[in-house]
Amino acid sequence: MAGLIRPEDVQEVKERTSIEDIVREHVTLRSGGAGALKGLCPFHDEKTPSFNVRPAVGSYHCFGCGEGGDVISFVMKVDHLTFAEAVERLASRLGMELRYEESSGPGRRDSEGGLGKRARLVEAHRAAAEFYHHALVEPADPAYGDARAARDFLRDKGFNGDDARLFQVGYAPRSGDALSGHLRGLGFTVDELVLGGLVRRGGRYDVFQGRVIWPIRDITGDTVGFGARKLYDDDRMPGKYLNTAETPIYKKATVLYGLDLAKKAMSTQRQAVVVEGYTDVMACHLAGVETAVATCGTAFGVDHIKMLRRILRDEASTAPAKVVFTFDGDAAGQKAAMRAFEQDQRWASQSFVAVAPAGQDPNDLRSSAGDEAVAELIEGAVPMFEFAVRTTIAPYDLDRAEQRVHAMRAVAPILSGIRDRSLRPEYVRTVAGWLGVGVEQLGAEVARAGRGPATRQGRYADEPPHRDRSGEHGGPAGRGLDGAGDAVAGEAPPEHLPAPDLRDPLVSAERQLLQAALQFPASVASELVDPLSPDSLKAPAHRAVLHGIQAAGGVAGAQGQSAAAWTSAVTEQTPPLARPLVHELAVAPLPVRLEPDGRPPQRYVGSLVVRVLEAGLTRRIEDAMSALQRAGADGTDSRRISEELIQLQRERVRLRAGTE
Repeated sequence: MAGLIRPEDVQEVKERTSIEDIVREHVTLRSGGAGALKGLCPFHDEKTPSFNVRPAVGSYHCFGCGEGGDVISFVMKVDHLTFAEAVERLASRLGMELRYEESSGPGRRDSEGGLGKRARLVEAHRAAAEFYHHALVEPADPAYGDARAARDFLRDKGFNGDDARLFQVGYAPRSGDALSGHLRGLGFTVDELVLGGLVRRGGRYDVFQGRVIWPIRDITGDTVGFGARKLYDDDRMPGKYLNTAETPIYKKATVLYGLDLAKKAMSTQRQAVVVEGYTDVMACHLAGVETAVATCGTAFGVDHIKMLRRILRDEASTAPAKVVFTFDGDAAGQKAAMRAFEQDQRWASQSFVAVAPAGQDPNDLRSSAGDEAVAELIEGAVPMFEFAVRTTIAPYDLDRAEQRVHAMRAVAPILSGIRDRSLRPEYVRTVAGWLGVGVEQLGAEVARAGRGPATRQGRYADEPPHRDRSGEHGGPAGRGLDGAGDAVAGEAPPEHLPAPDLRDPLVSAERQLLQAALQFPASVASELVDPLSPDSLKAPAHRAVLHGIQAAGGVAGAQGQSAAAWTSAVTEQTPPLARPLVHELAVAPLPVRLEPDGRPPQRYVGSLVVRVLEAGLTRRIEDAMSALQRAGADGTDSRRISEELIQLQRERVRLRAGTE
């Protein structure tokens, strides 16, 4: 199991990394007021800048789409990475060695040297990719050998030199040690080259010789492996295609060829096209289908699905994304399609299958019919379930009654597993027509299949929840919110906090006070705010943020901390549903002119504190008066409540007197 990165190292990465520098790689920023920067949001289309960054705090927030967080969450969102991947990527930029809770460390690390070793292996692969590419495109240099066969292969596939440069396609010379000698000359050791899968054990010969080479990159764009295609008949290596063996940086089940190029279009279009080969990815991208990716020597599996679901925002609560699988029209292609169908329930998205009329793959289709034919192939994809049904019933002779019954029983589990139950009646009618059986007869068989033992339609641990008849979604119970409303046992937890109504003057004052506490804690009277009960605030979301402030040590605890560290501490202590609001409040400008020292006027902050405190006291006075009325004129309770009421009224008078 992967080890957890030590929290203190995560904090150090956040503090040492400039969020401004990271964001500027994706967004053009300009001044947005004192201590703030503004630009067009990279997460949604907009014409007026609403994306704000406050470098001193280390936070960003978009007031258009609501996205917000710190530098780690920004990298996760913009590059579609997991938390650990984002931290490791930022640490690599800093040249910082991360420490892990477990001695084995995560899969991305090599036990012999951690991130330092990984960086060396990635650099070796980058240099190898350049070497292979120059060997293809620089035939005049005898150091690279003769790449004529490789260029002829690509030309026959319909690719020219510009296409090869775009995808950095290369050629592995036949000499046996050309790459090894080149990389050792750059300072890499034989042990590193063997560990990275570039040189065979013993260190004498290159793994790839006399083959066309495609660099395989991870989602961040780092080259982590290679795919190689056989060119010569006397090539004694097994298989037409050969891929890098598993290494500390290359796990074939977790990479997709072309994903580094396709991820932006995937996220924007919410579409993924899964093809079978490297040349198919090239053909699709050159034909305008920029969402195409391919597996690397392994079947499309669970880890690939998890990766694409993050990019596509594949959630049952959103409009469905589209995943298209292309397969050859032969028996092997149909078998691959059915394997993909077995994973269909892991998606909330709609899955489709595209098979060319003559059974060509996208590369052959582009060569024979042009770019438009490839685009039309993807556009005309049929639903995965339809392809699965037709493939399932194909072996049966539907002219014979007993064969129709067998075919009907074979497809019933497929129909019973359709996630959207509202579509089942229409699908049953359609398939009944294909089979030539009665709708009621097939419907009864589907119902029986649904009551039968769990099949491929059964639930998976990481599968998106099924949509039921009411359109609601099932799923595991969640945790309640401390200070923001708790989940009741046996009931669904709150899925969101209501947005604070800023038309209410009191709620607006609460917001500004929390802004001041997050951005300028030294300007806020800690002796007044820190004892304040979250229940004193009117907006539930504001209560949750105040809870986080107090759990992080209160305003008094912010003294001596950097702005980024203070915001991070509050975020960690705030209930998850309210964390985006913390980042929003940490960057949102206050509606007041700041003093020359960059702080808000003391009188302004004091008035906010008084406003919130007085509102809380007023509510407590009203509650006490109501309780006194219910208790009656006599008795111990009435005397106790009367005394409490007098105390509250005196406290409110003193508070008001202090502001005059």
